[in-house]
This record gives sequence, structure tokens and C-alpha cells, in this order.
Amino acid sequence: MQILGVNLLTIIPVMQKGVYNRGAILMLWLTAAIWGFAFVAQRAGMEFIGPFTFNGIRFLLGSASLLPLIFWMKYRQKNSSAKKKNILKGGLLAGLVLFIGASLQQAGMVYTTAGKAGFITGFYVILVPLIGIFIGQRITRLLWMGACIALAGLYFLTINGPFELQKGDLLILLSAFFWAMHVQLINKLVDTHSALPLSAFQFAICGILSLATASVFETITPETIYQAAWPLLYGGLLSVGIAYTLQVVAQQYVHPAYASIILSFETVFAVLGGWLLLHEVLTMRNLAGCLLMLAGIVIVQVWGSKR
Repeated sequence: MQILGVNLLTIIPVMQKGVYNRGAILMLWLTAAIWGFAFVAQRAGMEFIGPFTFNGIRFLLGSASLLPLIFWMKYRQKNSSAKKKNILKGGLLAGLVLFIGASLQQAGMVYTTAGKAGFITGFYVILVPLIGIFIGQRITRLLWMGACIALAGLYFLTINGPFELQKGDLLILLSAFFWAMHVQLINKLVDTHSALPLSAFQFAICGILSLATASVFETITPETIYQAAWPLLYGGLLSVGIAYTLQVVAQQYVHPAYASIILSFETVFAVLGGWLLLHEVLTMRNLAGCLLMLAGIVIVQVWGSKR
């Protein structure tokens, strides 16, 4: 698997578990960038199809895109049947958490602004270390400092007026909890599961559940799917097939609290994508938010590397 000329399969064997790891950090930055620009694709795609239809098709497409690579790696020859059964259980749980998080976020966005939804979703940079404390992870003051600074930057990036709680904000906060659960769950599963089969199976579960929901609440036609083809291809092949898989692989080697800080930078890439491709306004307040989020990451990354 090559991304920007980097063979990820050659990086993986030499990496070691820890907060600071160059190869894994590169994967997380690529994930955040792809996810951020996926907001632009999703906006374009949902002009023709509903959100659950969009998620269902793109997650199934992402799952299917991994099958040739899994076959090439001869997965069946390297794992026992018992481990395959565990992968099915892990993928089912991860896919269910992924689906619930995406559904709660989408439902909440009906009743609140996109900026507030982005900020409240970003609370998972705090929720990830909080969950980590309860499951015995060591969270240093450095990680807490970086997470809080990144969250402050997220506020300046997404909130341009007074912050008032609205009807959908609780749903968005619940979705942030499930995103945090997903980060921690992946951190546990990658210790005992192969990354690619785990990714493919969780995508398939999320896609099936999303299409089942779409069949009840949305209208699905071949014509509208064809009109949304290019956004679906980006969302399926890049945002799901590549980016989510990079997340799974990278979290084998990076502390989940630090991973959540880098992944939250998807909001910055989303703003940049809207500015570059949709000609949205980028204010000085937005730029200050970007710099604060970057500062939070740099504090952990530079100080962590020295330590």
C-alpha cells in the first residue's frame, strides 16, 4: 500500500508502540487531511442523496476496496480460524459504534449549526483520555495540556457567535462520546487483530446498518446515486478505504489520547477545503483557531519526542 510514494507495509514492521512515532504520526495526519476534505465531498454528495444513503454506499465501497489487498496479503494462511472468529466479533462491535456515532451526529446536525456540531464533536479529544483513565491508561499532563489547547483552537475555528445550547447539541455530544469510544476500541482491537480485515469488516457493518436505516427514512434511486458518483468515490475509496484503515494501522503505535488530538485536526482541513474548493470565508478568528490546534499538537509531539 503506497500513499504519496510511501510504502506503508515497509514502515509498519519497524515501528514501536509509544506516544511519539514518526511513521504512525504521518498516517494520522494523512487520515485527518482526507477526512477534512471529505466534508466537501459529503456536502456535494448530499445534494442528490440522503446522509444515510451516502454513508451506507461509501462504507460498503470502502470495505470492498480492501478485499483485493487482504487477499494479496494471504490473510487466510496467517491466521487460525479462532482468530478469524475474534475478528468478526471485533469488527461487529467497531462497526456498530461507528454507525451509532455517525447517526447521532447526523441527527443532531438537523437541530444545530455546523460550526457548533464541529466544536462539540471535537470534545472527543477530552473524552478519549477520560475514558482511558477508567480503563487503566496513563495520561500525562503533557497530553492533557495538548488536548485542552486543541479544544480551545477548535472553539475559535468553529464558533463565530455566542455559544448557546440547542436541541441537537446533546445528540452531538453523545456522538462525540461514541467517536471517543471508537478510538479507544480500535486501540484495544489492533493489539490482537489484523488491521485490514478488521477495517473491512467494521466498514461493512456500518454500511449495512446505514443502508437499512436509509431504506426506512430516505428515497434511494439509481439516478440520484449516479449523480453523486464522484463524491461517493472519494468518500468510499479515500475517506473510508484508505483513511479509516490508516487510523487502525497507526493506532497500533500511538497513544489513543495523542491520536485523538491529531485526528481532531480534520476540522482544520475541512475549513481549508471549504475555502479552497467552495470559496467559503476564512476569518482571522478561524486562523487563530488553526494555530491553537497546531500548538496543542506541537507541544505533545516536540516535547514528547525529546522525552
